[in-house]
Amino acid sequence: MNIERRRLIVGGTLGLGMLALPGGRGLAMELLGARGFTHSVASGEPGPDSMLLWTRYVPAGGADEARLVAEVALDREFTRVVSGGQSSTGAHRDWTVKQTVDGLRPGTTYWYRFIAPDGTQSPVGRTRTLPEGEVERFGLGLFSCSNLPMGWFNAYAHAAASDDLDLWLHVGDYIYEYGIGSYKEKDRIAGREVLPAHDHEMISLADYRLRFACYRADPDLRQLHRMAPMLALWDDHEITNDSWEGGAQNHQPAAEGDWNTRRMAAMQAYREWMPISEEPWKAYPIGSLATLYRTESRVLARTRPPAAELAEAHQSADPDAALRRFRDGAWQDPAATMLGSDQEHWLSREFARNAASSTWQMVGMGTILGRTLMPEQMPGWLRPEAGERVADKFRRDVRASRQGVPMWMDRWDGYPAARSRLLRAAQQADADLVMLSGDSHNAWAYSLVEDGRPAGTEFAGHSVSSHGMEGNMAVDPKQVAAAFVATNPELAWADTSQRGYMRLDITPQQVTGEWRFLRTVKERSLALAGTHRLSVERGRRGFKA
Repeated sequence: MNIERRRLIVGGTLGLGMLALPGGRGLAMELLGARGFTHSVASGEPGPDSMLLWTRYVPAGGADEARLVAEVALDREFTRVVSGGQSSTGAHRDWTVKQTVDGLRPGTTYWYRFIAPDGTQSPVGRTRTLPEGEVERFGLGLFSCSNLPMGWFNAYAHAAASDDLDLWLHVGDYIYEYGIGSYKEKDRIAGREVLPAHDHEMISLADYRLRFACYRADPDLRQLHRMAPMLALWDDHEITNDSWEGGAQNHQPAAEGDWNTRRMAAMQAYREWMPISEEPWKAYPIGSLATLYRTESRVLARTRPPAAELAEAHQSADPDAALRRFRDGAWQDPAATMLGSDQEHWLSREFARNAASSTWQMVGMGTILGRTLMPEQMPGWLRPEAGERVADKFRRDVRASRQGVPMWMDRWDGYPAARSRLLRAAQQADADLVMLSGDSHNAWAYSLVEDGRPAGTEFAGHSVSSHGMEGNMAVDPKQVAAAFVATNPELAWADTSQRGYMRLDITPQQVTGEWRFLRTVKERSLALAGTHRLSVERGRRGFKA
Protein backbone atom coordinates (compact mmCIF):
# COMPACT_ATOMS: atom_id res chain seq x y z
CA MET A 1 0.00 0.00 0.00
CA ASN A 2 1.27 3.47 -0.76
CA ILE A 3 1.49 6.23 1.81
CA GLU A 4 -1.65 8.01 0.57
CA ARG A 5 -3.78 4.93 1.24
CA ARG A 6 -2.22 4.39 4.65
CA ARG A 7 -2.45 7.96 5.95
CA LEU A 8 -5.46 7.50 8.21
CA ILE A 9 -4.24 4.14 9.45
CA VAL A 10 -0.81 5.50 10.25
CA GLY A 11 -2.21 8.51 12.06
CA GLY A 12 -4.50 6.31 14.09
CA THR A 13 -1.72 4.15 15.44
CA LEU A 14 -0.18 6.97 17.44
CA GLY A 15 -2.48 6.49 20.39
CA LEU A 16 -2.54 9.15 23.07
CA GLY A 17 0.50 10.84 21.57
CA MET A 18 -1.82 12.37 18.97
CA LEU A 19 -3.40 14.47 21.72
CA ALA A 20 -0.22 16.56 21.85
CA LEU A 21 -0.75 17.79 18.29
CA PRO A 22 -2.30 21.24 17.79
CA GLY A 23 -6.04 20.62 17.69
CA GLY A 24 -5.21 16.95 17.92
CA ARG A 25 -7.83 15.78 20.43
CA GLY A 26 -10.60 15.58 17.85
CA LEU A 27 -8.23 14.09 15.27
CA ALA A 28 -7.00 11.52 17.76
CA MET A 29 -10.50 10.43 18.73
CA GLU A 30 -11.34 10.07 15.03
CA LEU A 31 -8.23 8.11 14.10
CA LEU A 32 -7.66 5.83 17.08
CA GLY A 33 -8.56 2.68 15.22
CA ALA A 34 -5.43 0.80 14.19
CA ARG A 35 -4.15 -1.84 16.59
CA GLY A 36 -1.61 -4.62 16.69
CA PHE A 37 1.79 -4.68 14.98
CA THR A 38 1.59 -1.41 13.09
CA HIS A 39 5.05 -1.07 11.51
CA SER A 40 6.49 -4.57 10.99
CA VAL A 41 9.91 -5.39 12.53
CA ALA A 42 13.56 -4.35 12.34
CA SER A 43 16.93 -5.35 13.76
CA GLY A 44 20.19 -3.57 14.48
CA GLU A 45 23.23 -3.25 16.73
CA PRO A 46 24.64 -6.60 15.55
CA GLY A 47 27.35 -8.38 17.48
CA PRO A 48 28.92 -11.83 17.08
CA ASP A 49 26.51 -13.24 19.66
CA SER A 50 23.72 -10.66 20.04
CA MET A 51 21.17 -8.55 18.17
CA LEU A 52 18.73 -5.77 18.97
CA LEU A 53 15.19 -6.45 17.73
CA TRP A 54 12.52 -3.77 17.17
CA THR A 55 8.78 -3.63 16.63
CA ARG A 56 5.75 -1.48 17.44
CA TYR A 57 2.56 -2.86 19.00
CA VAL A 58 -0.62 -1.00 20.01
CA PRO A 59 -2.98 -3.16 22.13
CA ALA A 60 -6.75 -3.21 21.84
CA GLY A 61 -9.11 -2.27 24.64
CA GLY A 62 -7.40 0.89 25.87
CA ALA A 63 -4.64 -0.90 27.81
CA ASP A 64 -1.84 1.36 29.04
CA GLU A 65 0.85 -1.31 28.71
CA ALA A 66 1.65 -4.34 26.58
CA ARG A 67 4.11 -7.17 27.17
CA LEU A 68 5.64 -8.88 24.16
CA VAL A 69 7.71 -12.03 23.72
CA ALA A 70 10.52 -12.10 21.16
CA GLU A 71 11.58 -15.35 19.52
CA VAL A 72 14.73 -16.03 17.48
CA ALA A 73 15.06 -19.18 15.41
CA LEU A 74 17.40 -20.85 12.97
CA ASP A 75 14.54 -21.43 10.52
CA ARG A 76 11.68 -19.35 9.22
CA GLU A 77 9.11 -21.86 10.53
CA PHE A 78 10.45 -21.40 14.11
CA THR A 79 10.88 -25.12 14.76
CA ARG A 80 14.36 -24.38 16.17
CA VAL A 81 13.96 -21.43 18.54
CA VAL A 82 17.34 -20.59 20.09
CA SER A 83 16.88 -17.26 21.87
CA GLY A 84 14.37 -14.61 22.83
CA GLY A 85 13.18 -12.33 25.59
CA GLN A 86 10.30 -10.30 26.96
CA SER A 87 9.67 -6.56 26.83
CA SER A 88 6.95 -4.13 27.85
CA THR A 89 5.86 -0.98 26.07
CA GLY A 90 3.32 1.80 26.36
CA ALA A 91 2.32 5.24 25.14
CA HIS A 92 5.29 6.69 27.04
CA ARG A 93 7.55 5.27 24.30
CA ASP A 94 5.01 5.49 21.48
CA TRP A 95 4.37 1.74 21.79
CA THR A 96 7.77 0.86 20.33
CA VAL A 97 9.74 -2.13 21.60
CA LYS A 98 13.48 -2.80 21.61
CA GLN A 99 14.72 -6.17 22.83
CA THR A 100 18.37 -7.29 22.80
CA VAL A 101 18.80 -11.05 22.50
CA ASP A 102 22.03 -12.95 23.08
CA GLY A 103 23.45 -16.46 23.03
CA LEU A 104 23.63 -16.36 19.23
CA ARG A 105 26.33 -17.80 16.95
CA PRO A 106 28.72 -15.59 14.93
CA GLY A 107 28.10 -15.11 11.23
CA THR A 108 24.72 -16.83 11.34
CA THR A 109 21.39 -15.99 9.74
CA TYR A 110 18.41 -15.97 12.08
CA TRP A 111 14.68 -15.40 11.84
CA TYR A 112 12.79 -13.48 14.51
CA ARG A 113 9.29 -12.40 15.47
CA PHE A 114 7.31 -10.92 18.33
CA ILE A 115 4.24 -12.46 20.00
CA ALA A 116 1.58 -10.23 21.57
CA PRO A 117 -0.40 -10.99 24.76
CA ASP A 118 -3.38 -12.11 22.68
CA GLY A 119 -1.21 -14.55 20.72
CA THR A 120 -1.01 -12.56 17.50
CA GLN A 121 2.38 -12.57 15.81
CA SER A 122 4.38 -9.87 14.10
CA PRO A 123 5.73 -10.21 10.58
CA VAL A 124 8.88 -12.35 10.49
CA GLY A 125 12.23 -10.64 10.08
CA ARG A 126 15.61 -11.95 8.96
CA THR A 127 18.87 -10.87 10.56
CA ARG A 128 22.51 -11.91 10.69
CA THR A 129 25.15 -11.72 13.41
CA LEU A 130 28.63 -10.38 12.78
CA PRO A 131 31.33 -12.95 11.98
CA GLU A 132 34.37 -13.78 14.09
CA GLY A 133 37.88 -14.87 13.13
CA GLU A 134 39.08 -14.90 9.54
CA VAL A 135 36.48 -13.38 7.21
CA GLU A 136 36.86 -13.60 3.45
CA ARG A 137 34.03 -11.26 2.45
CA PHE A 138 31.42 -8.96 3.95
CA GLY A 139 28.70 -7.07 2.06
CA LEU A 140 27.42 -3.67 3.17
CA GLY A 141 24.63 -1.46 1.80
CA LEU A 142 25.06 2.31 2.28
CA PHE A 143 22.14 4.77 2.24
CA SER A 144 21.51 8.44 2.95
CA CYS A 145 19.02 11.24 2.34
CA SER A 146 15.63 9.61 1.85
CA ASN A 147 13.03 12.35 1.31
CA LEU A 148 9.62 10.70 1.11
CA PRO A 149 7.59 13.37 -0.78
CA MET A 150 10.32 13.73 -3.42
CA GLY A 151 10.41 10.16 -4.62
CA TRP A 152 9.86 6.46 -4.17
CA PHE A 153 12.34 4.51 -2.09
CA ASN A 154 13.39 2.31 -5.01
CA ALA A 155 16.92 2.12 -3.63
CA TYR A 156 15.60 0.37 -0.51
CA ALA A 157 13.59 -2.07 -2.59
CA HIS A 158 16.53 -2.86 -4.85
CA ALA A 159 18.88 -3.48 -1.93
CA ALA A 160 16.33 -5.58 -0.06
CA ALA A 161 16.18 -7.93 -3.04
CA SER A 162 19.93 -8.68 -2.72
CA ASP A 163 20.90 -11.91 -0.97
CA ASP A 164 24.61 -11.13 -0.56
CA LEU A 165 24.54 -8.01 1.65
CA ASP A 166 25.02 -8.66 5.35
CA LEU A 167 24.28 -5.28 6.87
CA TRP A 168 22.73 -1.91 6.07
CA LEU A 169 24.40 1.36 7.08
CA HIS A 170 22.24 4.50 7.01
CA VAL A 171 24.40 7.60 7.52
CA GLY A 172 21.61 10.10 8.04
CA ASP A 173 18.65 12.10 6.80
CA TYR A 174 16.51 9.00 7.24
CA ILE A 175 13.55 11.41 7.56
CA TYR A 176 13.09 15.12 6.72
CA GLU A 177 11.60 17.74 9.01
CA TYR A 178 9.96 20.02 6.47
CA GLY A 179 6.25 20.75 6.38
CA ILE A 180 4.52 19.63 3.22
CA GLY A 181 3.97 23.24 2.15
CA SER A 182 7.72 23.78 1.76
CA TYR A 183 7.87 21.40 -1.22
CA LYS A 184 7.34 22.77 -4.71
CA GLU A 185 4.47 21.07 -6.48
CA LYS A 186 6.76 19.93 -9.32
CA ASP A 187 9.08 18.22 -6.83
CA ARG A 188 6.40 16.17 -5.09
CA ILE A 189 5.20 12.69 -6.00
CA ALA A 190 1.45 12.06 -6.03
CA GLY A 191 0.48 9.87 -3.11
CA ARG A 192 3.69 10.53 -1.18
CA GLU A 193 2.25 12.59 1.66
CA VAL A 194 3.81 13.15 5.05
CA LEU A 195 2.23 13.72 8.43
CA PRO A 196 1.82 16.00 10.31
CA ALA A 197 0.06 17.56 7.35
CA HIS A 198 0.48 21.17 8.49
CA ASP A 199 2.93 23.48 6.73
CA HIS A 200 5.29 24.10 9.63
CA GLU A 201 8.29 21.91 10.37
CA MET A 202 8.42 19.22 13.01
CA ILE A 203 8.92 20.81 16.42
CA SER A 204 7.25 18.74 19.13
CA LEU A 205 7.75 15.12 20.19
CA ALA A 206 4.36 14.27 18.66
CA ASP A 207 5.48 15.83 15.35
CA TYR A 208 8.63 13.74 15.17
CA ARG A 209 6.83 10.55 16.21
CA LEU A 210 4.17 11.06 13.57
CA ARG A 211 6.77 11.70 10.85
CA PHE A 212 8.59 8.47 11.76
CA ALA A 213 5.29 6.61 11.70
CA CYS A 214 4.65 7.94 8.21
CA TYR A 215 8.09 7.03 6.85
CA ARG A 216 8.14 3.61 8.47
CA ALA A 217 4.83 2.78 6.78
CA ASP A 218 6.58 2.86 3.40
CA PRO A 219 6.56 -0.71 2.06
CA ASP A 220 10.08 -0.62 0.64
CA LEU A 221 11.59 0.70 3.87
CA ARG A 222 9.71 -1.94 5.87
CA GLN A 223 11.05 -4.64 3.57
CA LEU A 224 14.60 -3.34 3.90
CA HIS A 225 14.39 -3.54 7.68
CA ARG A 226 12.92 -7.06 7.52
CA MET A 227 15.75 -8.47 5.42
CA ALA A 228 18.93 -7.52 7.33
CA PRO A 229 20.12 -5.57 10.38
CA MET A 230 20.76 -1.84 10.11
CA LEU A 231 23.28 0.46 11.74
CA ALA A 232 21.92 3.98 11.68
CA LEU A 233 23.18 7.40 12.68
CA TRP A 234 21.39 10.71 12.47
CA ASP A 235 22.52 13.73 10.49
CA ASP A 236 20.68 17.05 10.54
CA HIS A 237 17.24 16.50 9.00
CA GLU A 238 16.26 14.06 11.72
CA ILE A 239 16.27 17.25 13.79
CA THR A 240 16.41 20.24 11.40
CA ASN A 241 18.68 21.60 8.68
CA ASP A 242 22.33 22.45 9.48
CA SER A 243 22.04 21.70 13.18
CA TRP A 244 24.81 21.88 15.77
CA GLU A 245 25.02 21.61 19.55
CA GLY A 246 23.55 25.05 20.26
CA GLY A 247 21.10 25.61 17.40
CA ALA A 248 20.52 25.23 13.68
CA GLN A 249 20.24 27.24 10.50
CA ASN A 250 16.63 26.08 10.31
CA HIS A 251 15.62 26.79 13.92
CA GLN A 252 14.23 30.19 14.85
CA PRO A 253 13.63 30.37 18.62
CA ALA A 254 11.11 33.20 18.38
CA ALA A 255 8.79 31.07 16.24
CA GLU A 256 9.84 27.51 17.11
CA GLY A 257 10.64 27.66 20.80
CA ASP A 258 13.62 26.48 22.82
CA TRP A 259 16.29 24.69 20.79
CA ASN A 260 17.11 22.11 23.45
CA THR A 261 13.45 21.15 23.81
CA ARG A 262 13.22 20.53 20.08
CA ARG A 263 16.55 18.72 19.96
CA MET A 264 15.62 16.38 22.82
CA ALA A 265 12.22 15.63 21.26
CA ALA A 266 13.87 14.69 17.96
CA MET A 267 16.46 12.50 19.69
CA GLN A 268 13.80 10.73 21.75
CA ALA A 269 11.64 9.92 18.73
CA TYR A 270 14.68 8.70 16.78
CA ARG A 271 15.72 6.37 19.58
CA GLU A 272 12.18 5.06 19.94
CA TRP A 273 11.62 4.35 16.25
CA MET A 274 15.06 3.14 15.15
CA PRO A 275 16.73 -0.23 15.94
CA ILE A 276 19.63 1.39 17.77
CA SER A 277 21.04 1.34 21.28
CA GLU A 278 21.23 4.37 23.56
CA GLU A 279 25.01 4.59 23.02
CA PRO A 280 25.86 7.71 21.00
CA TRP A 281 28.78 6.03 19.21
CA LYS A 282 30.06 2.48 18.98
CA ALA A 283 32.53 0.11 17.26
CA TYR A 284 31.41 -3.14 15.59
CA PRO A 285 34.02 -5.88 14.93
CA ILE A 286 33.68 -7.81 11.67
CA GLY A 287 36.17 -10.51 12.61
CA SER A 288 39.71 -9.88 11.42
CA LEU A 289 38.36 -8.18 8.30
CA ALA A 290 37.21 -4.77 9.55
CA THR A 291 36.00 -2.61 12.39
CA LEU A 292 32.94 -0.51 11.55
CA TYR A 293 32.29 2.66 13.56
CA ARG A 294 28.97 4.42 14.17
CA THR A 295 29.57 8.07 15.00
CA GLU A 296 27.62 11.14 16.16
CA SER A 297 28.68 14.39 14.51
CA ARG A 298 25.65 16.61 14.60
CA VAL A 299 23.99 17.70 17.88
CA LEU A 300 25.81 16.36 20.95
CA ALA A 301 29.14 18.19 20.71
CA ARG A 302 29.48 19.82 17.27
CA THR A 303 30.48 23.46 17.64
CA ARG A 304 28.90 26.21 15.55
CA PRO A 305 30.16 26.16 11.94
CA PRO A 306 31.93 29.34 10.75
CA ALA A 307 29.22 30.21 8.23
CA ALA A 308 28.57 33.66 9.74
CA GLU A 309 32.25 34.59 9.65
CA LEU A 310 32.48 33.49 6.02
CA ALA A 311 29.40 35.55 5.13
CA GLU A 312 30.97 38.61 6.76
CA ALA A 313 34.11 38.11 4.68
CA HIS A 314 32.05 38.09 1.49
CA GLN A 315 30.34 41.33 2.53
CA SER A 316 33.64 43.11 3.21
CA ALA A 317 34.80 46.05 1.13
CA ASP A 318 37.74 43.88 0.03
CA PRO A 319 36.29 40.33 -0.06
CA ASP A 320 39.49 38.65 -1.28
CA ALA A 321 41.56 40.06 1.59
CA ALA A 322 38.79 39.22 4.05
CA LEU A 323 38.60 35.66 2.71
CA ARG A 324 42.33 35.23 3.21
CA ARG A 325 42.01 36.47 6.80
CA PHE A 326 39.15 34.03 7.33
CA ARG A 327 41.18 31.19 5.78
CA ASP A 328 44.16 31.84 8.06
CA GLY A 329 42.14 32.78 11.16
CA ALA A 330 38.59 31.80 12.12
CA TRP A 331 38.50 28.81 9.76
CA GLN A 332 41.55 27.25 11.46
CA ASP A 333 40.08 27.39 15.00
CA PRO A 334 41.56 24.40 16.88
CA ALA A 335 38.63 24.46 19.34
CA ALA A 336 36.13 23.79 16.54
CA THR A 337 34.93 20.19 16.60
CA MET A 338 32.47 17.93 14.83
CA LEU A 339 32.71 15.04 17.26
CA GLY A 340 33.62 16.61 20.59
CA SER A 341 36.79 15.79 22.50
CA ASP A 342 35.37 12.63 24.14
CA GLN A 343 34.45 11.03 20.83
CA GLU A 344 37.63 12.24 19.13
CA HIS A 345 39.75 10.57 21.81
CA TRP A 346 37.61 7.43 21.71
CA LEU A 347 37.99 7.12 17.94
CA SER A 348 41.73 7.73 18.11
CA ARG A 349 42.13 5.02 20.75
CA GLU A 350 39.96 2.61 18.78
CA PHE A 351 42.05 3.16 15.64
CA ALA A 352 45.22 2.40 17.59
CA ARG A 353 43.71 -0.70 19.20
CA ASN A 354 41.85 -2.17 16.23
CA ALA A 355 44.19 -1.41 13.32
CA ALA A 356 46.51 -4.13 14.59
CA SER A 357 43.77 -6.78 14.64
CA SER A 358 41.39 -5.87 11.80
CA THR A 359 42.35 -4.95 8.25
CA TRP A 360 39.99 -2.03 7.56
CA GLN A 361 38.88 0.82 9.80
CA MET A 362 35.53 1.88 8.33
CA VAL A 363 33.87 4.99 9.75
CA GLY A 364 30.21 5.80 9.14
CA MET A 365 29.87 9.59 9.11
CA GLY A 366 26.95 11.92 8.44
CA THR A 367 28.88 14.44 6.34
CA ILE A 368 31.73 14.34 3.83
CA LEU A 369 35.36 14.54 4.94
CA GLY A 370 36.87 15.14 1.49
CA ARG A 371 37.76 18.75 0.71
CA THR A 372 35.68 20.28 -2.09
CA LEU A 373 36.26 23.57 -3.92
CA MET A 374 33.72 25.08 -6.33
CA PRO A 375 34.84 24.92 -10.00
CA GLU A 376 35.21 28.25 -11.79
CA GLN A 377 32.76 27.30 -14.55
CA MET A 378 29.79 26.49 -12.31
CA PRO A 379 28.00 29.88 -12.16
CA GLY A 380 27.95 30.06 -15.95
CA TRP A 381 26.38 26.61 -16.19
CA LEU A 382 23.31 27.40 -14.08
CA ARG A 383 19.84 27.27 -15.53
CA PRO A 384 18.20 30.72 -15.67
CA GLU A 385 15.35 29.43 -13.51
CA ALA A 386 17.80 28.61 -10.73
CA GLY A 387 17.44 32.24 -9.71
CA GLU A 388 19.76 35.02 -8.62
CA ARG A 389 20.05 33.75 -5.06
CA VAL A 390 21.56 30.44 -6.21
CA ALA A 391 23.75 32.19 -8.79
CA ASP A 392 25.09 34.58 -6.14
CA LYS A 393 25.91 31.67 -3.83
CA PHE A 394 27.80 29.89 -6.62
CA ARG A 395 29.75 33.07 -7.42
CA ARG A 396 30.69 33.46 -3.77
CA ASP A 397 31.77 29.81 -3.58
CA VAL A 398 34.04 30.34 -6.61
CA ARG A 399 35.54 33.48 -5.09
CA ALA A 400 36.21 31.64 -1.82
CA SER A 401 37.68 28.67 -3.66
CA ARG A 402 40.24 30.94 -5.34
CA GLN A 403 41.51 31.71 -1.83
CA GLY A 404 41.54 28.05 -0.82
CA VAL A 405 38.28 28.13 1.14
CA PRO A 406 36.02 25.14 0.33
CA MET A 407 32.29 25.17 -0.35
CA TRP A 408 30.54 23.53 2.57
CA MET A 409 31.10 25.01 6.03
CA ASP A 410 28.45 22.68 7.51
CA ARG A 411 30.55 19.63 6.62
CA TRP A 412 34.11 18.72 7.60
CA ASP A 413 35.23 21.49 5.22
CA GLY A 414 34.17 23.91 7.96
CA TYR A 415 36.32 22.18 10.61
CA PRO A 416 39.83 21.77 9.11
CA ALA A 417 41.67 21.39 12.43
CA ALA A 418 39.27 18.65 13.56
CA ARG A 419 39.58 16.95 10.17
CA SER A 420 43.37 16.95 10.55
CA ARG A 421 43.11 15.41 14.01
CA LEU A 422 40.98 12.56 12.70
CA LEU A 423 43.20 11.81 9.72
CA ARG A 424 46.39 12.06 11.76
CA ALA A 425 44.94 9.61 14.28
CA ALA A 426 44.41 7.13 11.45
CA GLN A 427 47.92 7.72 10.12
CA GLN A 428 49.50 7.29 13.54
CA ALA A 429 47.63 4.01 14.00
CA ASP A 430 48.84 2.86 10.55
CA ALA A 431 45.16 2.27 9.74
CA ASP A 432 43.61 1.48 6.38
CA LEU A 433 40.90 4.11 6.79
CA VAL A 434 37.68 4.01 4.76
CA MET A 435 35.15 6.78 5.34
CA LEU A 436 31.50 6.04 4.50
CA SER A 437 29.42 9.21 4.25
CA GLY A 438 26.36 10.86 2.74
CA ASP A 439 24.55 14.22 3.11
CA SER A 440 25.38 15.84 -0.26
CA HIS A 441 22.75 13.93 -2.34
CA ASN A 442 25.49 13.35 -4.93
CA ALA A 443 28.14 10.64 -5.40
CA TRP A 444 31.84 11.25 -4.69
CA ALA A 445 35.08 9.30 -4.17
CA TYR A 446 37.99 10.97 -2.37
CA SER A 447 41.59 9.96 -1.79
CA LEU A 448 42.14 11.71 1.53
CA VAL A 449 45.45 13.43 2.24
CA GLU A 450 46.91 14.86 5.45
CA ASP A 451 50.35 16.47 5.84
CA GLY A 452 51.03 15.62 2.21
CA ARG A 453 50.62 11.88 2.84
CA PRO A 454 47.80 9.45 1.93
CA ALA A 455 45.39 9.11 4.86
CA GLY A 456 42.54 6.95 3.55
CA THR A 457 39.65 6.85 1.12
CA GLU A 458 36.08 8.08 1.25
CA PHE A 459 33.07 6.52 -0.43
CA ALA A 460 30.43 9.27 -0.31
CA GLY A 461 27.02 7.95 -1.26
CA HIS A 462 24.28 9.65 -3.24
CA SER A 463 20.74 10.12 -1.99
CA VAL A 464 17.91 7.61 -1.94
CA SER A 465 15.45 10.22 -3.25
CA SER A 466 16.52 13.79 -2.35
CA HIS A 467 17.30 16.04 -5.31
CA GLY A 468 20.95 16.55 -6.22
CA MET A 469 22.83 19.21 -8.12
CA GLU A 470 21.24 18.30 -11.45
CA GLY A 471 18.17 20.49 -10.98
CA ASN A 472 20.19 23.72 -11.20
CA MET A 473 22.58 22.83 -14.01
CA ALA A 474 22.02 23.45 -17.73
CA VAL A 475 24.94 21.35 -19.01
CA ASP A 476 25.68 17.65 -19.25
CA PRO A 477 26.14 16.27 -15.70
CA LYS A 478 29.35 14.61 -16.86
CA GLN A 479 30.78 18.09 -17.53
CA VAL A 480 29.89 19.15 -13.99
CA ALA A 481 31.49 16.06 -12.47
CA ALA A 482 34.64 16.46 -14.59
CA ALA A 483 35.00 20.08 -13.47
CA PHE A 484 34.79 19.06 -9.81
CA VAL A 485 37.43 16.35 -10.29
CA ALA A 486 39.75 18.75 -12.12
CA THR A 487 39.38 21.39 -9.39
CA ASN A 488 39.85 19.15 -6.35
CA PRO A 489 43.07 17.15 -5.87
CA GLU A 490 41.49 14.71 -3.39
CA LEU A 491 38.49 13.95 -5.61
CA ALA A 492 38.92 10.82 -7.75
CA TRP A 493 35.41 10.62 -9.24
CA ALA A 494 31.96 12.17 -8.95
CA ASP A 495 28.38 11.93 -10.20
CA THR A 496 26.08 14.89 -9.56
CA SER A 497 22.80 13.82 -11.12
CA GLN A 498 21.52 10.38 -10.05
CA ARG A 499 19.77 8.78 -7.08
CA GLY A 500 20.26 5.35 -5.51
CA TYR A 501 22.53 3.65 -2.99
CA MET A 502 25.94 2.04 -2.61
CA ARG A 503 27.03 -1.52 -2.05
CA LEU A 504 30.46 -2.26 -0.63
CA ASP A 505 32.24 -5.59 -0.96
CA ILE A 506 34.93 -5.90 1.70
CA THR A 507 37.71 -8.49 1.43
CA PRO A 508 41.15 -8.73 3.05
CA GLN A 509 42.72 -7.49 -0.18
CA GLN A 510 40.45 -4.56 -1.08
CA VAL A 511 37.24 -2.64 -0.54
CA THR A 512 35.13 -2.21 -3.66
CA GLY A 513 32.35 0.34 -3.73
CA GLU A 514 29.63 0.25 -6.34
CA TRP A 515 27.36 3.26 -6.74
CA ARG A 516 24.02 1.95 -8.00
CA PHE A 517 21.88 4.45 -9.89
CA LEU A 518 18.15 3.82 -10.09
CA ARG A 519 16.49 4.72 -13.37
CA THR A 520 13.85 6.82 -11.62
CA VAL A 521 12.42 7.79 -8.26
CA LYS A 522 9.27 9.29 -9.80
CA GLU A 523 7.58 5.89 -10.01
CA ARG A 524 8.14 2.53 -8.35
CA SER A 525 10.79 0.64 -10.30
CA LEU A 526 13.78 -1.60 -9.64
CA ALA A 527 15.44 -0.77 -12.97
CA LEU A 528 19.03 0.49 -12.80
CA ALA A 529 20.30 3.27 -15.03
CA GLY A 530 23.88 2.18 -14.45
CA THR A 531 26.63 1.59 -11.89
CA HIS A 532 30.15 2.78 -11.16
CA ARG A 533 32.82 0.80 -9.28
CA LEU A 534 36.01 1.87 -7.54
CA SER A 535 38.35 -0.15 -5.32
CA VAL A 536 41.00 0.63 -2.77
CA GLU A 537 43.70 -1.94 -2.17
CA ARG A 538 45.02 -2.81 1.26
CA GLY A 539 47.89 -0.54 2.24
CA ARG A 540 47.34 1.89 -0.64
CA ARG A 541 45.11 4.41 1.22
CA GLY A 542 43.96 6.09 -1.95
CA PHE A 543 42.21 5.27 -5.20
CA LYS A 544 44.34 4.43 -8.22
CA ALA A 545 44.98 7.44 -10.47
